[in-house]
Amino acid sequence: MGAADPMAVRVPVGEDSRLWTSRSTSRKVLLVAHNVTSAGRLLDILPLFHDDFRVQLLVTSTESSAFRAGLPELFAELELPVLPWEQARSLPVDLAVSASFGGQLHAIQGKLSVLSHGAGYTKKLARPGAGSREPGAGSREPTFGLSSEWLLADGETFVDGLVLSHPEQLARLRRACPEAEKAAVLAGDPCFDRMLAARPYRERFRRSLGVRRGQRLVVLNSTWNPEGFFGNGGGQDVLPSLLPRLTAELPADEYRLAAVLHPNIWYGHGPGQIRAWLDQARRSGLALIDPVHAWRQALMAADVVLGDFGAVSYYAAALGLPVMLAAAAQDRLDPDAPLASFVRNAPRLDPHALLREQVEKVLAEHRPLTAPAEFATSAPGASAALLRRHFYTLMDLPEPTAPALLEPLPLPAYDPPRRTAPLHVWARVRGSEVVIERSTGRPYRVDGDAHLAVHEDGLDPGSLEQADVITRDGQPDDPRLGGPEVWTAEVLRRYPHCPVAAYVTGPHTCTVRARDHGVFRLTAGTGADADPAAYASSLAAWLAVGATVPPGGITLRMHAAGGVHPVVVEPVVEPELPGDLAAQP
Repeated sequence: MGAADPMAVRVPVGEDSRLWTSRSTSRKVLLVAHNVTSAGRLLDILPLFHDDFRVQLLVTSTESSAFRAGLPELFAELELPVLPWEQARSLPVDLAVSASFGGQLHAIQGKLSVLSHGAGYTKKLARPGAGSREPGAGSREPTFGLSSEWLLADGETFVDGLVLSHPEQLARLRRACPEAEKAAVLAGDPCFDRMLAARPYRERFRRSLGVRRGQRLVVLNSTWNPEGFFGNGGGQDVLPSLLPRLTAELPADEYRLAAVLHPNIWYGHGPGQIRAWLDQARRSGLALIDPVHAWRQALMAADVVLGDFGAVSYYAAALGLPVMLAAAAQDRLDPDAPLASFVRNAPRLDPHALLREQVEKVLAEHRPLTAPAEFATSAPGASAALLRRHFYTLMDLPEPTAPALLEPLPLPAYDPPRRTAPLHVWARVRGSEVVIERSTGRPYRVDGDAHLAVHEDGLDPGSLEQADVITRDGQPDDPRLGGPEVWTAEVLRRYPHCPVAAYVTGPHTCTVRARDHGVFRLTAGTGADADPAAYASSLAAWLAVGATVPPGGITLRMHAAGGVHPVVVEPVVEPELPGDLAAQP
């Protein structure tokens, strides 16, 4: 590809680029992305080149992955010059960095360093086009990134730096491809280091997902192949039946659910398709986590992970979290890899047994494992310094004098659960004490008086005809709804069999209109931290047994999520309603 090719990048590289560039640089660094998954690891190391005016960063895609979706958007986010692969492999560069072995990396004109894009090198994978293996010979498949099939071209090592996170990988490399040992560099794991550095912000990450005091965050995680948790090629397809049971058996006020899916699932099937498949689960409170920018924050916020044999489950265990495996296929793993040992011994999720009992049991019995934390990295917190030294050595360039640092994990946008699926509510009332439990289905071992709480934006409008409490959430001054007093009056007029309407105005407040009782403002009291819609259901249950709110208000004590949540209930003096609502009973 020449400079005259319309696809070629002319600035800041190209035959006549010196005529157009504002700054000349002494080094060119090419970031080589196979797909979004591998690009994620390149994002980890990008800050190691920040503030160095001697370096021009470039990016390219090998165009060899079956998973190409998402890369154009990620490249646009990086805002770096994007070279077509034909130009990139013919352009002399001082350093190329890849986090995968896909594509014709041996054709790159410059020093090449390759990092793992997971928790070390763990999976068996034959090079595309190498031919299939005979039955029963799966154990002889090469380990991706540690075998001659991936490391040699024409019998010679073409990698100048093979970054390993732990000496155990070096031992496997020596057995599988001794010719490549000279390229091995022990430099830790920047992905894991970013998580370790962000540990003090666990509570912030939990609050960003709307996890409240006493709630447990359950993270569902799946790697991308058919035998993974999300796949249906591992002998049994558990996910479609498991998802509704999770939201039914794990009470809404005690558990928050989130899903971290491998980027190859997300972009392979398409984010819109994933949302379509998981629509009911999302309406029941499942959060879908950004698989590039927010999965680590969700993992660090988790209380328990339901996963499989992918790297995220291993990272979770390395962080000290309890992990149950819903899919535990081992034929994809190098049997000598620490991940394989972890998968062989990790607790299994029984999809046919009671889910709440299993989750509570693994939480109660969990003791952090030492092996995952030990083998995730041999240099915790040191990868930035080790990697920068390695990269600058390959470039034959003195390192910057400033410390080598990785980008802190960003605080994700606030993403509280928005449950629009109907919730079955069970309540027991004793004086001003209200014990409440909400779920999308009737959970076991629950007694008390029941009512149905339905969000106005629920999928089935017919459920509103059966509702005992109708809810919605919004700003108190939303002109489309007319404010909480107007909206609640409209709802009770439209649904004459519903006794209570609740408008959630914030994370700790709501306005409730109870038929024949009036309008009340509910506010979380000292130490309370629960869903205001649960406060509304508590008030509804309390009024249903014949109680009344005194003129000066009352404080109810809602019991949920293993704690007590004081709820201040204050009568509201209504503004004058429109004429068609003034006669509202």
